[in-house]
Amino acid sequence: MKKISIRGAAIAILALSGAAPVASAAEVKVFSTIGVRAVMQELGPRFERASGHRLTMTFDVANALKRQIEAGEKFDVAILTVPVLDDLIKQGRIVADTRVTVARGGLGVAVRTGAPRPDIGSIEALKRVLLDAKSVAYPKEGLTGINFVRVQERLEIADRIQPKAILTTAGSPAELVARGEAEMAVHLIPELLAVAGVELLGPLPPQLQSYIVLPGAVAADALQPRAAGDFLQYLVGPEAISVMKSKGYEPG
Repeated sequence: MKKISIRGAAIAILALSGAAPVASAAEVKVFSTIGVRAVMQELGPRFERASGHRLTMTFDVANALKRQIEAGEKFDVAILTVPVLDDLIKQGRIVADTRVTVARGGLGVAVRTGAPRPDIGSIEALKRVLLDAKSVAYPKEGLTGINFVRVQERLEIADRIQPKAILTTAGSPAELVARGEAEMAVHLIPELLAVAGVELLGPLPPQLQSYIVLPGAVAADALQPRAAGDFLQYLVGPEAISVMKSKGYEPG
């Protein structure tokens, strides 16, 4: 199949929130990691109003979406983690020339609103807080969970955290904190900020921080490749970047 590049796509109308819809509206199926769910839920309707296209979004951890794609599930745009997207490009399921970096986010720690707010600004302070916590929730799959396990290993406390770990497979671990089912959550900062009833203690100390880069690209067999490219270009435009920053993401 001929590769379709999105570079240089003429989509200036999308920068105007009141722009008129395009004549050839399309339904664009988006597979997106939950790492950018909060921002996609705000930017999606803006793009729809400006472009006239309609988005159908599926949110899950990147590895789960990868399994769906490998099983033959149809999509137009995928926003995933770097290792997952790279592998799908190698498999020929995603067009490499359409790849853009949508955003990146760091890891943070959140507690229930009104709970004590201990300091986590240093390595020793974070280690003490994690050891004192009665329970710690974080994703079972995806780079967020993998990176936090590495933090535990680096702090040499993995054997003491695992017995009180609550591993989530759906939704945000911060939701458990908001409901009182976990004392604290470790997740992408934007995902923590998106949950009502929790407060961000702060990011992990710089020496332990790891950023998760989230690229997007068009499917090799996309039904709506042009509209899919328009959407990706919108996500790296000024309006989208402004929204991402307000949600705690860093632009790509």
